[in-house]
Order: sequence, then structure tokens, then C-alpha cells
Amino acid sequence: MDISKGFFITGAVWLLIGMALGMYMGANENFTLAPVHAHINLLGFTLMTIFGIAYRVVPGLTDNIFATAHFWLHQVGTAVTLIALFMFYNSGSKLAAGILPPATGLIFLGIVAWLFNLLRNRDWQGSAAPSRRPQSR
Repeated sequence: MDISKGFFITGAVWLLIGMALGMYMGANENFTLAPVHAHINLLGFTLMTIFGIAYRVVPGLTDNIFATAHFWLHQVGTAVTLIALFMFYNSGSKLAAGILPPATGLIFLGIVAWLFNLLRNRDWQGSAAPSRRPQSR
């Protein structure tokens, strides 16, 4: 599984959803769902794109249990959180209010896996920056 590509693709999907929701709210001049729109763009597009870049640039972060756990916990947690937020702000659903804590807990656990993955990786320091040592001629 290409974790970087997975984060990029799902980030792009969430961006389309966020843009569509923003256009809908603007066209109807009803901004009740603005918190949902913001969370779609932050949890969905922004974080997933940042994770996609990091997994692409930092060697050694992919192909381990922490990367896989991070990917799936963030995917499931984000989808359930955003659906529950939509239900909550759209209708005041008490069911949605009860779903939010465990759903955001999944995202939190995904971030813990991300942190463990960063801490265990010895290749990440300076991997994206070119060496500053002068070249021998």
C-alpha cells in the first residue's frame, strides 16, 4: 500500500467535498454548516495532504505498522467525525453527539501512531534538505 498516495487521494476527495459544501452554503446564504466545512478542509484536506507529503519525503516512515495504523485510524476517524458533525449541525442529532468522542479518539490514536513512527525513524532528520557540506572538486 502506498500510504503517501492514499493520503493524497483521500485529501483531494475531502477537498472536493469541502469545496462543494462551501459553494452550497454560499449559494443558499446559510452558513450553519461552517464548522463542518472547516473540519472537512482541516482534517480531510490539509492534514491528509501534509501527511502525504511527509510520507513521500521522509525515508523509512512507510511500510510499518505505525504508518498503516496512522492511515486507517485517520481515515475512519475523519469520515465518522465529519459525518457526525454534519448530522449534529444539520439536525442537532444526539446520536451524532455520542459518536463524536470515539470518532475523534480514533483520529487521536492515529496521531499517536504518527508520533511513534516519527520517533522511531532514524532517517527523518534533514532528509529533505540538501547537505550543506562543501563538495570536493
